[in-house]
Amino acid sequence: MDHLFSPYKIKGLDLKNRITMPPMCQYSVEKKDGIATDWHYLHYVNRAIGGTSFIIIEMTDVEPDGRITDYDLGLWSDDQIPALARIVEACHRYGAKVGIQIAHAGRKAEDAEVPVAPSAIPFDKKSKTPRALSTDEVKEMVKKFRRAVQRAVKAGVDAIEIHGAHGYLIHQFHSPLTNKREDEYGKDLTKFGRQIIEAAKAEIPEDMPLIMRISAKEYVEGGYGINESIEFAKDYQEAGVDMFHISSGGEGPIGAGGRPGTHAGYQVPLAQEIRKALNVPVIAVGRLDDPALANAVIGNEDADLVAVGRGMLRNPHWALEAASTLKRETTVPKQYADGFRR
Repeated sequence: MDHLFSPYKIKGLDLKNRITMPPMCQYSVEKKDGIATDWHYLHYVNRAIGGTSFIIIEMTDVEPDGRITDYDLGLWSDDQIPALARIVEACHRYGAKVGIQIAHAGRKAEDAEVPVAPSAIPFDKKSKTPRALSTDEVKEMVKKFRRAVQRAVKAGVDAIEIHGAHGYLIHQFHSPLTNKREDEYGKDLTKFGRQIIEAAKAEIPEDMPLIMRISAKEYVEGGYGINESIEFAKDYQEAGVDMFHISSGGEGPIGAGGRPGTHAGYQVPLAQEIRKALNVPVIAVGRLDDPALANAVIGNEDADLVAVGRGMLRNPHWALEAASTLKRETTVPKQYADGFRR
């Protein structure tokens, strides 16, 4: 039976265990130029040293106004490649594989003078009203995603994750709540996401997995649920997605009636349903900090990988601690061996 420290392979990505660090924005770019800093280097490399098998670098945006804030990472320029390549190379040196999340915030770009979106619908009453992209601009946006993926490959990453969750641009296109267009991208809600997937597949090596993060459920009145997300995920799978990273929400203000659960593992059933319906590998995420629970998600075949977010923010050596708690063998850096002797 598989467990949290079983190896895992998908296409050319060989992982020593099932533990993933999900993308978590650090808002730590110093010069607003989208270039990773020493903070990013230390942040990611410490998790590699701490035993994490698969690290997904935070939301990295395809244009300056695609960032949530001006302090986010970007890949709209070749100047941004070297700092990311340095992080990837160091994580490899300490036994971790590295993915990167490519994204655009759309109407949730807080520092853009005028954010863009599929339709001119603000996120909430406090947010700026976005400008609806023209059809030609949507097509150009697909090219921006493609160029960002191309740069990520040059930086040496092992996998690409396309961000289609949490109310950001791709999510805005495939949600009926935020896409009121009358052109081809309104008549076919997954067309934008599918074109980005196809563009990404054209840039990555054949054996590199393409991951997509989706919100499998919306927590607003009239929002979609698991049945609808299964259907749009099928479109994305057919376009070339190899693995889904299953989250939820982010599309709008959360009402009391649709508030997500706060219990441990509340998103795991969503991952389980998509895994079963599509026969596709999935990453489960969301309050999985307890090693016993994370281990059970793998052992019960609810997901193929487990992403631990807040737990790794608290403890960069979460994976080593989990191995000790679960009494599983893992490689401990010799410098830290005395701290993990049983």
